[in-house]
Amino acid sequence: MAHLYFYGGALSVTGSNYLIQTEHSKVLVDCGLIQGSVHCPDSNFEPFQYKPSDIDAVLSTHAHIDHIGRIPRLERDGFKGKIFATKPTQELAPILLMDSQEILANECKGKHPPLYSPADVEKCVKRFVPVEYNEIIEVTKDIRVQYRDAGHILGSASIEVWVSEGDKKTKIVFSGDIGNPPTPLLAPIDYIQDADFVLMETTYGNRLHEDKTERLNIIERIIENTINKNGVLLVPAFAIERTQEILFELNNLVENKKIPRIEIFLDSPLAIKATQVYKHSNGFFNRNATDLIVHGDDIFDFPHLTFTPTTEESKAINETDPPKMIIAGSGMSNGGRILHHEKRYLQDPNNTILFVGYQAPGTLGRAILDGASEVKILGDTIPVHAKSEFIDSYSAHADRDGLLKWVQNIHNGGNLKKVFCVQGEEMAAIAFSQLVKEQLGVEAIVPQPNDAFEF
Repeated sequence: MAHLYFYGGALSVTGSNYLIQTEHSKVLVDCGLIQGSVHCPDSNFEPFQYKPSDIDAVLSTHAHIDHIGRIPRLERDGFKGKIFATKPTQELAPILLMDSQEILANECKGKHPPLYSPADVEKCVKRFVPVEYNEIIEVTKDIRVQYRDAGHILGSASIEVWVSEGDKKTKIVFSGDIGNPPTPLLAPIDYIQDADFVLMETTYGNRLHEDKTERLNIIERIIENTINKNGVLLVPAFAIERTQEILFELNNLVENKKIPRIEIFLDSPLAIKATQVYKHSNGFFNRNATDLIVHGDDIFDFPHLTFTPTTEESKAINETDPPKMIIAGSGMSNGGRILHHEKRYLQDPNNTILFVGYQAPGTLGRAILDGASEVKILGDTIPVHAKSEFIDSYSAHADRDGLLKWVQNIHNGGNLKKVFCVQGEEMAAIAFSQLVKEQLGVEAIVPQPNDAFEF
């Protein structure tokens, strides 16, 4: 009998880590970092529940750290197999892993030994094997896979897995993170037609996003209000996808003269490096973005946009008088340069902070979004007088209806036996499991951490 183990991503948005074990093979799907209110929760430093040297391969759904962030530790602890991923994931992984290594080393100093070293990162990225969407790959003698476009970030994938045991064949689909179409940049999502079992992400399993057609109008209004108040607009930004989407849409607003002139700073070395990967990956973009590029538009650059990769350039932003807009990492305000800007600008009621994605419980971003009157930043207590705004249609995750549509397509194949609701907070996962039962008449469960399923 084959088994599926839920070693991460159960009752949690982060830390995705699943093990498929057959008589002959042990294959991981993702090996992500557990994230939350601190950079180094103790759980990341606990031993793996399996022997890394026994793992034949890792199937990586995409480059976000909560899906790849413990792969260097897997390497350090003895993993010698292949890591299958799309080409953009392969290119983004070393950038994100080196950034994560530096953050972990700084934040966990004195509390834990290093989770992994730069050398571990360099070794593990050499194990990446690029795969094409829709290509059938034999991972082991009894496991074949196909990567499909998940539309979440550049290179993200849902993975179809066929497990063979004698004459018996079982198909399991790992959703990865499902995107929120239509997006300004990425090609459309692939809708999978059939499966026996699905591991379904549920980050927004109990929520709906606002209408995307209003998104440009909302950000245009927020920028105009900031200018009218001679204020500063802070955008805690996720380095991958959200930042590039925002740049793309700001490019649209600026070049079509829909907003007055405002100095805009991209103050994130990680986002700047990631944007360079995007610039040569237009083969993964949708027709509209591709057409703009073909006609000579640099969709990630426009007048009055300044990249500030160095510390000195970042500090110099303070010398630019308002109004101005600062896009800086990290997206949940749990690290990075955004902390310095929040410490400086949150105290002024003329300023605005705009959140453009999920804010995990316990993070500084969540506290500000929930209306905290004061917050602790870099050791100081800072009063929060700036206005807080939120646009969840910038989320790279599908909402409840988008998730249901995606799994409905699989259900239409007629063989779906069970849906495992993962990668969501408990309330979201439970709500989506109930929705699947009611709408599709399919068994849906919310696995507990370390649960095992026999198939």
